[in-house]
Amino acid sequence: MVWTGTRARRRCRRPVLLVALLALLAGCTAAPPQQARPVPAQPPNIVMIMTDDQWLDSMRFMPRTQQLFGTEGVTFDHYYASFPLCCPSRSTFLSGQFAHNNGVRHNADPLGGYDHLNEAETLPVWLQRAGYTTSHIGKYPNGYGKDDPTHVPPGWNEWRGSTDPSTYNMYGYQLNENGQLHTYGDYWHEDPKNYQTDVYRDKGVDFINRQAPTGRPFFLSMAFLAPHGEQTPGAPNNGDLFRIGPGPRPALRHKGAFADLPLPADPSYNEADMSDKPQFLRDYPDITPAERAGITESYRARAESLLAVDEAVQKLVDTLRATGALQNTYVVFASDNGFFFGQHKVPTGKFLPHETSGHVPMMVLGPGLARGQHSAELTENTDLPATIAEMAGAKPGLTLDGRSVLPFAQDPRRRTGRPILHEAAAGALPRHD
Repeated sequence: MVWTGTRARRRCRRPVLLVALLALLAGCTAAPPQQARPVPAQPPNIVMIMTDDQWLDSMRFMPRTQQLFGTEGVTFDHYYASFPLCCPSRSTFLSGQFAHNNGVRHNADPLGGYDHLNEAETLPVWLQRAGYTTSHIGKYPNGYGKDDPTHVPPGWNEWRGSTDPSTYNMYGYQLNENGQLHTYGDYWHEDPKNYQTDVYRDKGVDFINRQAPTGRPFFLSMAFLAPHGEQTPGAPNNGDLFRIGPGPRPALRHKGAFADLPLPADPSYNEADMSDKPQFLRDYPDITPAERAGITESYRARAESLLAVDEAVQKLVDTLRATGALQNTYVVFASDNGFFFGQHKVPTGKFLPHETSGHVPMMVLGPGLARGQHSAELTENTDLPATIAEMAGAKPGLTLDGRSVLPFAQDPRRRTGRPILHEAAAGALPRHD
């Protein structure tokens, strides 16, 4: 099947391995939710904040965000990425479909990459049709900008997308800003005014300050790179998903904040008994002391990089509050996928159907939702576009694979026995030493 539109996209018909994860859920005894904000009559604003490679336990490095959603919102304790890899996960967020339906089954050709996504029917297109002013800031699905860095995807009134491969530079990255290319600093010069997380934050704040007074509903997509690692310009990328690479450089003000941070005491780390794992994982050698040192260094850098994201979340919400828009705004926070730090002998990476890569943070606050509560309902990333479409009263142009989580955010005691799907495609290979 060939799609037509701004750019033609062709579905990939390669076989895909599907693994269904079923959960039979018992009743929940959570305390009654606190009084929610009243649901306003006018369409609400929506702010989506997405991090990259953020594992579940790392929320402890974001105290502002935890406090904010912990007192004013709902935390979804069992939220999963259906395909825990950057491009498939983000394409699911944009399309509302599993990878086997939207055709994006990896980060690059032949199985995936941005060019496999039908960009003519995505969440921002549906929101724009519903009367929303839309803005994206930061990372987009992998491969965006490689062929045409000036291309602005449909659905976005304001576009500030990072172009690959500079997306993975905390300094010296290039943004396509409404069709004009701007480079912020250079990779080798750590100039605080060009630190990527802070620049994205300030652009988000500027958008809110300009849009809130208009009274027109807006959708703001904030896609931070952190805590994803950087890629040194010119360095080879052999496609090994499990190669230990450097963590991202934190903001200068946060360097050394976790210099003594140990790896978590996870019983799955360098697991001794792998008899219940597939053969390719059983073939992994033990993690060496040198590898452990590299994993620890990466872990500390990634944790430090989240401190600036934590500040950015607080600043964005403070701006919504200062402009009077917060009472009529949903704020959603989620990671695209998790990350390995030696669990099951996998030294680094994601992709695999394990808790460390698939189980990620997701929280939401806004009008009509419970405050300071947790939901135990099993949810996944296919639910985010369905939820946002319901928030906005938008009509999706595709058949969605997920469902709205609004009923579970309005009453976190609500539970079902719904299963979720985890899937993966070719590429889950053992490392090459």
